[in-house]
Amino acid sequence: MSGDGRGAAEAARQPAEQPGGRPAEQFAALMGEVMAAAERFGHRQHVHLTWLAVRRHGTATAVELVGDGIRRTARAAGAPEKYHVTMTRAWVELVGHHAGRAGSGFDGGAGFDAFTDFDAVADFGTFADRHPELLDKALLSRFYRDATLASAEARAGWVEPDLSPFPWQRAEGQGLSCGSGRG
Repeated sequence: MSGDGRGAAEAARQPAEQPGGRPAEQFAALMGEVMAAAERFGHRQHVHLTWLAVRRHGTATAVELVGDGIRRTARAAGAPEKYHVTMTRAWVELVGHHAGRAGSGFDGGAGFDAFTDFDAVADFGTFADRHPELLDKALLSRFYRDATLASAEARAGWVEPDLSPFPWQRAEGQGLSCGSGRG
């Protein structure tokens, strides 16, 4: 999302569009928690929201929760084209990996590295200090070519990294070998 982020935060707090609305309510609660200490919804707040979702719901559920919430927020803000499936899922999985939150379901159930960050880090500031690469908006460029992320396919559905595999894929011997060029 771009701009000052205030419209996005307000749109996320709107009543759920779906019957039952439980995921929408969960997303709104996470958004409210993040925005309580922020003036705008920028990249750091996206990562904070994702970290909260991963910690509370696990990576697989966070992919759905954050994805649906951002999609609804973008639509409510009149900018549905801003939602990007691959970028959203990649960021959630990266945060999940660094948080040590296993069980994404996207990796055959093997989970991510089982280090103790998930249990040891109780506040987002400490987590962000330990993993400053997550605050780099260009982090996905280590894994994807620019043309891949710009594609309609990546915007509308999941596309695997095409430049370098994610860290957990390398550890499991999956994914691509590291590429050298950017597209």
